[in-house]
Amino acid sequence: MVTLKFFDLTGHPKAKRAFGWSQPDGNDNKTERFVAVLEIPPVDSPETAVKMSIYSDIKQGKITPSKP
Repeated sequence: MVTLKFFDLTGHPKAKRAFGWSQPDGNDNKTERFVAVLEIPPVDSPETAVKMSIYSDIKQGKITPSKP
């Protein structure tokens, strides 16, 4: 299970909040990756933060989407 945290930001020109979490990483899932996503459109909720992180990973070739 992943716990998502909310962070209120001060002084950022566009974002008032960020979302962060850690997740297993690597082929063997023995390392940990820390992810932070700013609440800047289209990100407007924790759900869209996770979706955009996944989309970014796919676009960068870090993961391959599974087929249904």
